[in-house]
Amino acid sequence: MAISKQDKQELVELYRKWLDESDALLVTHYLGLTVKDISALRTDLRATGGEFHIIKNTLAKIAFDEAEREWEEEFFTGPTALGLSFGNPSGLAKSLKDVIEESDALELKGGYLADDMISIEKINALAALPTMDEMRAKLMQTILAPASQLTRLLAEPGRQLAAVLKARAEEEPAAEAA
Repeated sequence: MAISKQDKQELVELYRKWLDESDALLVTHYLGLTVKDISALRTDLRATGGEFHIIKNTLAKIAFDEAEREWEEEFFTGPTALGLSFGNPSGLAKSLKDVIEESDALELKGGYLADDMISIEKINALAALPTMDEMRAKLMQTILAPASQLTRLLAEPGRQLAAVLKARAEEEPAAEAA
């Protein structure tokens, strides 16, 4: 079914919006993914603050040119989809890498971190980084560590006194029995 010129312009504008608003964008080749697989991937990406969209190659080239983004010719050949991150680039990379490891129906072609094109090696390094939730947990652990150490330090004399009193109380009945 043919797409009207108006619809094409709207798609180009949508692609431009994604380019402007996303902090990471990964270009994939998705030949062989079923609708069920794509739905599951979209659900996983939504949980990380990302999205997954199938795109039209010719319209994507126009959008990338209008946004003055460099791109490789192989990015827009065959069935192409974009993984978009809105706040968690490592979560996007992890989710896509997990799908790639489970099946060979999805393949990374390249990507962008902010406005800079990145290689597949850098995408794999991005996937190895901890997620935002993991980083927050580590930060909280670091912040709370001195407070918990101080609490243990302040409680130690009282604990030692209680241990001495308990030991003394256990000695007295033994001494009376003798």
